[in-house]
Amino acid sequence: MQLHIFPGLNDLSVAVADWMVETIKTTLQHKNRCTLVLSGGNTPKKLNALLCSPAYIDKIDWAKVHIFFGDERFVPLNDERNNAKLALDTLLHHVPVLKQNIHIMRTEGISPEDAAAAYETILQSYFPSHTAGEEKSFDIVLLGMGDDGHTLSLFPGKTDVIDETKKLCTSLWLQAQDMYRVTLTHPIVNKAANIAFLTNGTGKAASLQQVLKGSYQPYMYPSQIIQPLNGQLHWFVDEAAAALL
Repeated sequence: MQLHIFPGLNDLSVAVADWMVETIKTTLQHKNRCTLVLSGGNTPKKLNALLCSPAYIDKIDWAKVHIFFGDERFVPLNDERNNAKLALDTLLHHVPVLKQNIHIMRTEGISPEDAAAAYETILQSYFPSHTAGEEKSFDIVLLGMGDDGHTLSLFPGKTDVIDETKKLCTSLWLQAQDMYRVTLTHPIVNKAANIAFLTNGTGKAASLQQVLKGSYQPYMYPSQIIQPLNGQLHWFVDEAAAALL
């Protein structure tokens, strides 16, 4: 695990953008595609703005980037809470990524369970040997961490979702938010080549301390379960989030 600490969100976002440019470039030197998992939440907004800015947009071969999502709130695509809408509005509509390479988790005209199953089918088409343990999964996974230590839709106390090992994608009801969610599970994420957490703000400090320095308690701090098997794990954090480390 590599920990990178920056003064604030701006410097953190620049560092992640630079890291992504180099990682995508390196990946495409030996593969004809780069699979990228985007994160929801507010932290990636600055990063997305950088990636589609004149300073960065031409540094990435977007036609070879295939986009996935770590999780999704089960609300319509035009709902402001929808992670895919955020990514489309702040990044994907502004870069030359191919439409057929953007894989959104469906949230309309389908049940949460069927949406998860449909996304798993897409994942199996990309990573057919995943279940046989013969290859890595995604090239890059971007993750956030909530104030409560959750990541993806792996929330404290949701033991069935945290423990899931057979499904690549699953659904859950989150009473605290009064909504269903669809999420990747930890096994396919942990087979990624590169995983990066983006974490900022004082509200994350206590959980970040527990996740990185505390005893292993994934039911309380689900971000702890993200441990790549043969890949790289990076934590990009600002000084406010790192205050208790």
